[in-house]
Amino acid sequence: MENNFENNENLNENQAENLANQPLEHTFDNNPTAPVTPIGNENVNFQTRLDLSPLQESVEKVKAEIAKVIVGQSKMIDQLLVAILSNGHVLLEGVPGVAKTITAKLLSRTLSLNFSRIQFTPDLMPSDIIGTSVFDLSKSTFEFKKGPVFSNFVLIDEINRAPAKTQAALFEVMEERQITADGTTYPLDLPFLVIATQNPIEQEGTYRLPEAQLDRFLFKINIDYPNLTEEVAILQKENNLQNNDKLASIAKVVEKSNILQYQSLVKQIIIEPNLIEYIAKIVLNTRQNQFLYLGASPRASIAILNAAKGFAALKNRDFVTPEDIKEAAIPVLQHRVVVTPEREMEGVTSTAIIKQIIDSVEIPR
Repeated sequence: MENNFENNENLNENQAENLANQPLEHTFDNNPTAPVTPIGNENVNFQTRLDLSPLQESVEKVKAEIAKVIVGQSKMIDQLLVAILSNGHVLLEGVPGVAKTITAKLLSRTLSLNFSRIQFTPDLMPSDIIGTSVFDLSKSTFEFKKGPVFSNFVLIDEINRAPAKTQAALFEVMEERQITADGTTYPLDLPFLVIATQNPIEQEGTYRLPEAQLDRFLFKINIDYPNLTEEVAILQKENNLQNNDKLASIAKVVEKSNILQYQSLVKQIIIEPNLIEYIAKIVLNTRQNQFLYLGASPRASIAILNAAKGFAALKNRDFVTPEDIKEAAIPVLQHRVVVTPEREMEGVTSTAIIKQIIDSVEIPR
């Protein structure tokens, strides 16, 4: 083959162009019997300790149902599925019209779970969420009437429109999966998942979420605008829809018992001690970083651990890798840390700082 290239040094322009236009397989056809070594083969076969095939089948079914309506946003859908597998709550943030609410509704449709939606407003009271005691004249006693939060899948729309006292009503229910009212504790039916949406642009009539509440969300997912190809696909889907309901064709593909089983399975995924230390170093770095006014709490460390296991399960692995931890770190940490005022005025975001922290911490070998 070297001789071929040496003899071609004096080719005229047309001959060189013809050679360049030849298929690659003809150029390297001198030794057809030479062994070919696959490069970057990711489909390496290994024996898994846990049987994740039912989980994989359910995930693919859910994705297929959501894809009937939602175009793109594969990263957001993966993160929502990881949150369900990790038994965590999600905060969706994006401008109006990027399918925050409809994605949550679609996800609830694919799961055989009780669903309730709460529209947060400035005049919403805590009793409107958790319930209240009503006097029963026939029994001459007070009876507790459960609120909409007593469900498996709760969608809170525009969560930042309710005042602090209403936000505080969610503290116990999100962390402990129970409600205490009039001295009585009411446990919630499991699984319990809160998906909240908020608009980052509009500030009038909104309230900043307390740090204690932000810390209870496993993920904060930022939803961006679609690109040109996705925008065209959205318009085509809408045009083909005509008078049909978007959600009418969505089928329930996963039962409640399956979800509880998958959550238990994900907790059994293996993580090596050096990777646990890797998570701890990342979180510790947020507390020592000069650009951050407030670092992440131990709850954040646990959240990264659980989310990394969820990402591993999504990729059909029964062990955690550093890539799973990296993928989990940004959505877990970006809403838990607070940037110093000086850096915030310079336009530095928490996401950029967290990326820098991840790059600075040595990956265990």
